[in-house]
Amino acid sequence: MTFAQDFFIGAATAAHQVEGNNIHSDYWAQEQMIHTDFLEPSGDATDHYNRYAEDIRLMAKAGLNAYRFSVEWARIEPEEGHFDEAEISHYMDVIRTCKENGIEPFVTLLHFTSPKWLISKGGWESDETPGYFARYTRFVMERLGKELRYVCTINEANMGVQVAAIAERYKKQMMAKMQAGQTDGTVQMGLNLEKMMANQEAAAKERMEIFGVSKTECFTSPRTPHGDEIVIKAHQAARAVIRETAPHIRTGLTLSLHDIQALPGGEEKAAKEWAEEFTHYLPAIADDDFLGVQNYTRTLMDASGSLPVPEGAELTQMDYEFYPEALEHVLRKVSKDFKGTLIVTENGIASSDDTRRTAFIESALSGVHACISDGLPVKGYFYWSLLDNFEWQKGYSMTFGLVAVDRSSQKRSPKPSLDFLGSYCGR
Repeated sequence: MTFAQDFFIGAATAAHQVEGNNIHSDYWAQEQMIHTDFLEPSGDATDHYNRYAEDIRLMAKAGLNAYRFSVEWARIEPEEGHFDEAEISHYMDVIRTCKENGIEPFVTLLHFTSPKWLISKGGWESDETPGYFARYTRFVMERLGKELRYVCTINEANMGVQVAAIAERYKKQMMAKMQAGQTDGTVQMGLNLEKMMANQEAAAKERMEIFGVSKTECFTSPRTPHGDEIVIKAHQAARAVIRETAPHIRTGLTLSLHDIQALPGGEEKAAKEWAEEFTHYLPAIADDDFLGVQNYTRTLMDASGSLPVPEGAELTQMDYEFYPEALEHVLRKVSKDFKGTLIVTENGIASSDDTRRTAFIESALSGVHACISDGLPVKGYFYWSLLDNFEWQKGYSMTFGLVAVDRSSQKRSPKPSLDFLGSYCGR
C-alpha cells in the first residue's frame, strides 16, 4: 500500500526537544532550577541545531517527502523586542536544505516553549500575549514566508486545558494512585506530575527569583478558561498576519485529540470531554486551511469518568495503551464537524521495540488509507518523532524516534521503522 504522490509522508520534531541549548526559553530556565519538575535538563538535546542537514538527508534517503519542525521563538526574540537575524537565517537554511532534498517543510511557530521574558510578563494568561505572538509571527513570515507553503501557528492549542484537567484529578487521587503504584497515561506529552506536586512551595520561591513571578503561566501550565481564550486569540492574530504577509501559505493549528470511547453510562461524560478537547475550538478554526490532528491512544469513559487502561493491554513507555486504531476513529469523528483539510501532524509510540513501532505505523496508516478511500480530506501523515529526543519533564527515557541517537557521541542510527515509513510514500 502506498499513498498518492501529493500525500505527505513525513516525520516531526519540536525545536526544544532536538536542537539543544535553547538558553532563552522558559523551559530551559525551569530545567536549571533546584526544585525542578524535570527528571533531567535538555542540555545539547540531539544537537539537531548543528546536525539538521544530516537528519534531513536521512529522511530523504528513506523516502520521506515532508518534515514538520518548529522555529524557536526564544531564539528569534531572546529579549523583548530584540530579533536575532542570525537565528532567522538559521531556519532559512533548514528550509532550503529540506527543499534541496525533496522534503516539504512544515513549520510550527510555537511548540510549547516560549521566551523567558514572556513568562515574566504574565505568559499565556496575559491579554498582551496575542499581540506579542503576532509581532513574532510577522518577523518570521516576512523573512521565511516566501519559502513556505504550510504553517502551523500553535502546537496542541488545547494542551493547557488537558493539563488542567489531569492536574485536578491528581490533586484528588494522587495518594491513592501512589499507594497503588499506578500512573496516568491520559495526557499526550511527557509530564512528571508526582514530582510537580511535591515541589510546589519551594519551586514558587525559586520561580520568583528567576522569573519575577511565583506562578509561571507557561503554554503547558494548567490553563484557566481565560487562558484558553488567550491561546485562541493568539492563533487568530497569527493567522491574520500570515494571510497579510504571505497569503499563499496554508495555515492552521494542531490539537491533541484522544479517541474517546463511551462505555454504557459514560456517554454524557464522553461528550463533555470531546467538547472540551475539540468542538469548543470549532468557531476559532472554522476559517483555517487545515487542522493538524495529533493522536496517540484512546480514552475509555463510563459514568465515573476516565477509566484506567484495560487490564492486560499492551502499554507503551508513556503508559499509553497500544491502540493505533485510535487515529482512524479520531479522523472520522473530526471530519464530521471540521470541513477543511486534515493533516496528521503527530502519531506514534514510545517503545524500545522497533517491531512494535512498525506494527503501529502499519495499522495507523491502514486507517488513514481507509479514511481517504471514503472521501475524507486527509492530506498527510507525520510520525512523531524523527529522533529519540527530550520528552519534556520525562527527559530522555522515552524513545519515540525513527532514528536512535547516542547522546554521548550524537551518532545517528536509523531504525528499520524509518525505511518502513518511507515505503508508503508514493513518489
